[in-house]
Amino acid sequence: MTTTQSTSVPTAAPSAPAVGHRIQNAVIKYGFIFVTVTLFTYFAISEPSFRDSATLLDTLRYVSVAAVLGLGVTLTMAVGGMDMSVGAVAGLGVTVAAKTMVTYNQVGTVAILAVVAAGALAGLLNALLIVVLKIPDMLATLGTMFVIQGTKLILVDGQSITPGMTQSDGTTAPGRFTEGFLRIDRGTFLGVPGSVLIFGALTVVAWVFLARTRWGRVLYAIGANPEASRLAGIRVGAYRALAYVLSGVLASIGGLILASRIGQGDVSAGTSQLLEAVAVALVGTSVLGRGRPNVWGTALGAVLIGIITTGLTIEGLPYYTQDVVEGAVLILALVFSFTLSKRRTA
Repeated sequence: MTTTQSTSVPTAAPSAPAVGHRIQNAVIKYGFIFVTVTLFTYFAISEPSFRDSATLLDTLRYVSVAAVLGLGVTLTMAVGGMDMSVGAVAGLGVTVAAKTMVTYNQVGTVAILAVVAAGALAGLLNALLIVVLKIPDMLATLGTMFVIQGTKLILVDGQSITPGMTQSDGTTAPGRFTEGFLRIDRGTFLGVPGSVLIFGALTVVAWVFLARTRWGRVLYAIGANPEASRLAGIRVGAYRALAYVLSGVLASIGGLILASRIGQGDVSAGTSQLLEAVAVALVGTSVLGRGRPNVWGTALGAVLIGIITTGLTIEGLPYYTQDVVEGAVLILALVFSFTLSKRRTA
């Protein structure tokens, strides 16, 4: 009788390149989340006041405007574009809200409708320039930005609108910001500021729209390959126009929050919001290594900007150093999104 001996083949240990590839994938996918958690932990340990719930809510309240504007930028990035007019549209919203309530003595509801309509019109102007006149997205929206900024100054004769102010005709402004309107940012529900609730609600709605509906999938398809989308029967121009109109509406909602926060028609409002909105949208592309605009990434980018700003402020660093840190974080995010991800796919 013969006996058969079984021989076991030893399992080969993972090669060094394979291990390195896994580490690189992990860095690309979770690196930005790790940076966010690390910074939050550092500030929470080094600054006890940072851990207060009031501080955390104030942080979210602070970034709510940039986050909402960033959601609009995310929609335009999904179709391969970029809306550089969101800050100007938000500032226009502040002016229109003040003009409606203070100058024309209307209620807050009328002001809200007027601001949203102004945002939609700004989006339509961008769509006209980009879709109909074939001007490149960034150049068209930069032009719109300057036109809106100039129009905003013309509407108010170059001066901020405040309750009780003396108008150009010598009369006193009859209206004021209504209590209901001011609650958009200053009011709370179950202890949560209204602007934070708006930020959260719009994030969920934008995520559902982009990730769970046909329209959102079409926007991504257009951004990936507009010519292939056109050949597939998709009305590329209509969808690109939709993205810019929605961006304008979201920017106007950011303007409503900003107007409620400052309580006057400041002519300089919205100027600084563009860079932060673009930054959070670009930072968001690196979240989970997706390498493309996504809503949750934009929301996390806004939270990270808020953590940095609040933490550095509590530690007493001058405001001008915060721009350096925010810029460094943006560069790091872009490295995750483009440099490392390209190496992974190479």
